[in-house]
Parts: sequence; C-alpha cells; structure tokens
Amino acid sequence: MNKKSLSENLVYQRKLKGYTQEDLADKTTVGVRTIQRIEKGDVQPHLQTVKLLAVGLDIEVDNLLVLDNPNEEVIKRKWMLLLHGSPFLGLIIPFANILFPLFLWIHKAEDHKVYDAHGRAVINFHCTITLLFVVSLLTFFLFPGFNFFVTGAIVLFGLIFSIKNLMSALSSQTYYYPLSIPFLKLKTS
Repeated sequence: MNKKSLSENLVYQRKLKGYTQEDLADKTTVGVRTIQRIEKGDVQPHLQTVKLLAVGLDIEVDNLLVLDNPNEEVIKRKWMLLLHGSPFLGLIIPFANILFPLFLWIHKAEDHKVYDAHGRAVINFHCTITLLFVVSLLTFFLFPGFNFFVTGAIVLFGLIFSIKNLMSALSSQTYYYPLSIPFLKLKTS
C-alpha cells in the first residue's frame, strides 16, 4: 500500500473486501459513476468523499490517501528560500550572490536532485550576471554615458529574475533563469 495513488488504493481496498463498485455505492452516499471516475484517476475527490468511502470500506482514511511527510515539504521550502534568496546578500557583500548559493549547493546537492538542479541554475545565473556587470564596469571608460544605462539594466535584470524565481521556487518549485551561461552543467544520469 505504500506510495500508491488514491485510485489504486481504492481499487485494492474495494477488491480486498470483495465489493463491486455498486456494493460500495450502496454502503455510502457516493454514486457509482463517481467511484468509477475516482478509480480511473479522472478526478481528485474531496476529503469528505474519501471519508465516506473509507467508512463504507470500514477502513481508516489513511489507507486510501497518499500523504507525503508535511515536515519534508516545509524543509524543502526553506532550502528553496535559502538557495534562491541568498544571492540578495550580493547587494551588500561583493560576490556573495555567487558564494552563498555555491556553499549551499555544495552542502545540499547530494541530498536531493531538486536542490542540485536549483542550485546549479542559481549559481549559473548569478555568475553570468556578475560577469556581465564586471565587463560593463570595465568598458565604462570607453562609453561612459551608454555604459551607465547598460550597467543599470544588468542589475535590474538580475534583481527582477531573482525575485521572480524566488517566488516561483517557493510556490511551485520551478525556476527560469534566462541567458545563463552553463558554468555548472546539469548531471546526466
């Protein structure tokens, strides 16, 4: 029963009891069509429906639901916050936008592939932004007026995408860092 979906657990428990879908519908107020759709995985039922099915099967709700460890999710969100938020220290400490994520990535890359992928993306993006920033400062003497605009645009671009990816990583564990030079390439398994 470990790590099976709700639909698989419902089919398993119903057949274990020797019930047909109609038998289960008679024991609950859940319709046959709803039970069929749940078992096919077409719908994600409300918790109340799951409770009714559990009562009809005379089992605990935990035997139907697949629950991930909520503490693990909180911990993952905290690491996402650290990985994507630590580059903001670069606004105060030079090169901290690369060094802090690098240290975090070295520490967490082996723990989970999500940390590895996010860490590489953050480091690549901030290495790229820092490189562009340094090049724009070096060319300051050639084009002083134009260079001020370019340097400001690079800083603004880095801030906007850092904030956007921080929020995206916390809400859906996704990221998109455009124009990153792949200094650290993703591992191929």
